[in-house]
Amino acid sequence: MCIKKLFVALAIFSANISAQVSYIDYLSPFHPTIGQTGMVVSQNQASSDIGIQILDMGGNAVDAAVAVGFSLAITLPRAGNLGGGGFMLVYLQEEQKTIAVDFRSAAPKDIQQDDFLFLKNNYDQRRYGYKASGVPGTVAGLIETHEKYGKLSLKEILRPVINQAKKGIAVSYDLNQAIGSAKQIALDLGSSQIYLKDGIPLPEHSRMARKNLAWAITEIANKGQKAFYEGSIAKKIVKAMEDNGGYISATDLKEYKPRFSEPIQTSYRGFKVFAHPPPAGGAAVVLESLNILENFSVEEMGPHSAQFLHVFAEALQRGHMDRSRFMGDPEFYDVPIERIISKERSTALAKKINLDKVTPAEDLNPDSLFTEGENTTHYSIIDKDGNAVSNTYTLGYSFGSGVTVPGTGILLDNQMNNFAYQYGEEGVIDRSASEGNRFEPGKRPMSTMTPVIVFDQNNALKLISGSPGGSLIPAAVLRVITGIIDFDLNLGEATMLPRIHKDWPYESLRIEKGIGSDTVKVLESYGHEIEKSKTMGSTQSIYISSQGPEGYADLRRPNAGVAIQVD
Repeated sequence: MCIKKLFVALAIFSANISAQVSYIDYLSPFHPTIGQTGMVVSQNQASSDIGIQILDMGGNAVDAAVAVGFSLAITLPRAGNLGGGGFMLVYLQEEQKTIAVDFRSAAPKDIQQDDFLFLKNNYDQRRYGYKASGVPGTVAGLIETHEKYGKLSLKEILRPVINQAKKGIAVSYDLNQAIGSAKQIALDLGSSQIYLKDGIPLPEHSRMARKNLAWAITEIANKGQKAFYEGSIAKKIVKAMEDNGGYISATDLKEYKPRFSEPIQTSYRGFKVFAHPPPAGGAAVVLESLNILENFSVEEMGPHSAQFLHVFAEALQRGHMDRSRFMGDPEFYDVPIERIISKERSTALAKKINLDKVTPAEDLNPDSLFTEGENTTHYSIIDKDGNAVSNTYTLGYSFGSGVTVPGTGILLDNQMNNFAYQYGEEGVIDRSASEGNRFEPGKRPMSTMTPVIVFDQNNALKLISGSPGGSLIPAAVLRVITGIIDFDLNLGEATMLPRIHKDWPYESLRIEKGIGSDTVKVLESYGHEIEKSKTMGSTQSIYISSQGPEGYADLRRPNAGVAIQVD
């Protein structure tokens, strides 16, 4: 009897335990962060958190974008910046309007023929040091956008950033490694004093003080962009240029203006994709590639198939061909952007794609490449009212030119390297000879930065995205867009799809880890020369679902993070 009672008791106990165990069967191993109101996704969690502080203070997406842009100069100094430039898209929900903001660095205006020849013939001089720096646009771009569309005062927005700079940041493993790989830092006294100790990179977990940068941001908070372009900071920049043979003058700074315009756009399977106009050449690659892909039933191929990756690569190759040929500053060159992204032309290009054979680069009139740095950064923001910002900005190379303006903590870009210096040379037909991107004083160089905003068939905001990565940017952004639209993946799944890159005129197809060996063999049978690659890009994206905004910070680069507003 006792044994019987014991058996019954154990059975009941076991049943109770079983009933209490809850196992959630998730549909995917990749989980976007789901929010209800505002959200910030950037390449550094601490900067994302500052963006949320601004939203919690009653600021809108533009206010938060300014704070995040300034904060990343502290937390992500290899790419976040006040001494560089970029491209931004702003979506105003109430007006149902999207604005493009060009704050790309510009060539100094007083460049003489001898200076041009010096840069042309001295590759290192246009990559590193004061001669490599173009006129910075970041401060003007962020602040003028804030003046037009922000809500809070500049002082309110920058107060937490100033506090962050005063406190300094703990050096992460990633930052330590980045400093060690940027050899140009050691060549500049101002930079080495910040990022090195006893000639070696600041050790992991040590604190990197940013007192000079705190001073500079305080000056901007109190006096606006005039502090940077005409006031105390401008004077320090000009003196540093005069002392070190740089080209940026007081006039260059005073006359710099960001450009506000309409974005370029295309439709893709009913979705509207907005991107930044030239000189943002990467946008043209993305839109043209989408137009080409629309001619194929890619949803039937699957996102991992060799067939889809082949068509994807062929579309990218043609987009990069046109980037190399035609992109440049529209104030200096008549960029045929409408023709490049037209449906008719893309359909004609699609018809020449063989589904089981690579198109040789030589058949596309190849151009060769100039070097474009991969250490850009992107952030995406949405506020409770549905306003959004997609912003990509850069110093060029990691830590830019390597020079820090004394007394300011501000790193300068190396965007003088991004012009086509061989235009007009006999026998040179490559990208370095591109007419649209040939060097001219006052001109803004072509870039592959590609912030995008996507709307659905009902004109509802669906996706905010972008990426660092130099020429790898269009492929990264394109992979996210097609993953969501063509294959119905969630944002995390689309972000973490293994990426490929097909440039022009390179014959190689670069691939990330994660693409199966059988798939690689099929791609090789099509004629692709496979090149295994490091990670490509780092998209920071927000997708607006029926549940609300969903954010995902790409896992390819450490320390990125999503921050959400909590009611």
